[in-house]
Amino acid sequence: MARIDLEHIRHSYLPAATSDADYALKEVHHSWQDGGAYALLGPSGCGKTTLLNIISGLLTPSHGRVLFDGRDVTGLSPEGRNIAQVFQFPVVYDTMTVFQNLAFPLRNRGIGEAEVARRVGETMEMLELTAFAGRRAQRLTADLKQKISLGRGLVRSDVNAILFDEPLTVIDPHMKWQLRSQLKLLHRQFGHTMVYVTHDQTEALTFADTVVVMYEGEIVQIGTPEQLFERPRHTFVGYFIGSPGMNVLPVEVDGATARFGSQSIGLPRAVEIAHDVRTEIGIRPEYVRIGTRGMPLVVTKLEDIGRQKIVRATLEGRAICAILAEGAEVPAHPRASFDPKGINLYADSWRVETEDGR
Repeated sequence: MARIDLEHIRHSYLPAATSDADYALKEVHHSWQDGGAYALLGPSGCGKTTLLNIISGLLTPSHGRVLFDGRDVTGLSPEGRNIAQVFQFPVVYDTMTVFQNLAFPLRNRGIGEAEVARRVGETMEMLELTAFAGRRAQRLTADLKQKISLGRGLVRSDVNAILFDEPLTVIDPHMKWQLRSQLKLLHRQFGHTMVYVTHDQTEALTFADTVVVMYEGEIVQIGTPEQLFERPRHTFVGYFIGSPGMNVLPVEVDGATARFGSQSIGLPRAVEIAHDVRTEIGIRPEYVRIGTRGMPLVVTKLEDIGRQKIVRATLEGRAICAILAEGAEVPAHPRASFDPKGINLYADSWRVETEDGR
């Protein structure tokens, strides 16, 4: 395992980049702790796979350095970095059996056959591949081939890091849950440094201890799942994480009051905001209270999803969502109020922090 330091990394696929818009990956300056489980989360085209390939050595950054345990590896290949990488689509040797596929990276490193058999056996058991040990890969389904690909990354104990690039795309939903659980168990057992790229918030939040959210080529927040949910640092994080995502409403701020249309919303504390910035409040649906007091709203749709109901409505002409507990009813003349502990204030899309970090 290794600590990975990314020092002022930037990358453009153009031969002569002249502006920020030319960079697929804007400046990234961050450290990945030895033994950490990280998820790179973001929409397609945000730069997460570019960053993963820079870490692995498949791509050399236009600017900056990559260090493993303080050693500059920017110019080294994946083999030189001792990296295992699992890709979105299976990479297997079709003419080899399942056992031979998993044994190949170990035999390549001169590991004895007894140890090869032990490690491959453990990996096959963990991934439920034992019954297919003698089967050639070309005769297997896509999800089984991807399990082989995962196994080839997991069977090695000497790697500096294991990198996953959306590895569960071809896996059915039940198997996805199972494999995520197995990967998390493996991380806890062996402490590999793992970086997992995905656009699926459920995969990211259930796999990783730390989630790195990317947007338009840059990292907008790094935190635990709880931090991303409760205190999104950027409005994009609020939109992207949560189902439904965070409500974001344009406001004018005056001390401890936010004015939204004809309504006044109390803020948790007074703040000073420059006059030339765009101000918004973010409130997750879980913190929107529906009752007979507060701001009048118009309900447009009610979705009963079992344990809770999603209320879709308009407030001062703006779309807003609220979540009600199972059995709760919407009044005939509904009104909305916001729980102060769930209110986040944003200036030009970035969260306004206070001295206590809230």
